[in-house]
Amino acid sequence: MKFKSVAAALAMCASFVAYGAAAETVGISMPTKSSARWISDGDSMVKEFQAAGYETDLQYAEDDIPNQLAQIENMITKGVDALVIAAIDGTTLSNALENASAAGIKVIAYDRLIRDSGNVDYYATFDNFKVGVQQATTIVNGLKERFPDVKPWNVELFGGSPDDNNAYFFYDGAMSVLQPLIDDGSIAIVSGQMGMDKVGTLRWDGAVAQARMDNLLSANYTDKQVHGVLSPYDGLSIGILSSLKGVGYGSGDLKMPIVSGQDAEVQSVKSILAGEQYSTIFKDTRELAKVTVGMVDAVLKGSEPQINDTKTYDNGVKVVPSYLLEPLPVDASNWEEILIGSGYYTKDQIQ
Repeated sequence: MKFKSVAAALAMCASFVAYGAAAETVGISMPTKSSARWISDGDSMVKEFQAAGYETDLQYAEDDIPNQLAQIENMITKGVDALVIAAIDGTTLSNALENASAAGIKVIAYDRLIRDSGNVDYYATFDNFKVGVQQATTIVNGLKERFPDVKPWNVELFGGSPDDNNAYFFYDGAMSVLQPLIDDGSIAIVSGQMGMDKVGTLRWDGAVAQARMDNLLSANYTDKQVHGVLSPYDGLSIGILSSLKGVGYGSGDLKMPIVSGQDAEVQSVKSILAGEQYSTIFKDTRELAKVTVGMVDAVLKGSEPQINDTKTYDNGVKVVPSYLLEPLPVDASNWEEILIGSGYYTKDQIQ
């Protein structure tokens, strides 16, 4: 009896060793847990990778660049078979990726392009220029709806973090819609602040956006009304709205400006239903996770992953082959159909 137990235990250990040797490991480096969006990304990828038979090592760097570098180097040292990286600063990873390449580790840039490195194999993201187009389009539609008799509309511009390559695509996409209206006098940028060097928001920090909105209002709007604010991300939108509400917007006769967003975070969807934030852009991270897992699976099995863009994303060293997913604009008219209908949220989470 004792012999049988020992034999069974040894057999079980052997099966574990065999399984451990067979299961390849994917290192997943995410920027921060301070945004619900990145938590969802990480969870979705772990679920998809494990369903495909892979082990995962998921790390969050809490927006600390040295921390992310240390986490990635540690994954390389431990011998992961592939790396999926959503970079905090897409320009800081060149040395780490050289080490990954030397170790034969394939690298997928996840939603944020890694710049200045030839060791980025593929890029999975959304159509980021289109995100900006959709943000600006919802602003123009909202201005027509809420301020039909006003011209010019007074608008202020916010950009994302200057160290995130996506921020420039969002801004350029938005300006492709707004610039013609600025040129024909339909929109006035009262502060005169335009261009990512003026309107960028380091680390996508909502407190920084709120402080800048405070300054814009006190310097330019003591005798004027702001009608719209281009915000590229929900976390910034919340700060911008706090600033606006702080000086009376949304109460009495002072209508809330049209404020855009991105990522369809719960707090912002609730804000849309409360008539504060006007719109957001939904990027289904479950689909992005599936595409990323498909890329890694193909690469590790020695085949070519599915891509649909070979021109857009030049990282300064190479054009990175990419797969772009479609973003979807969300406002009070369609939130339920898109966010609840797709199963991304339950109604209880929002209401």
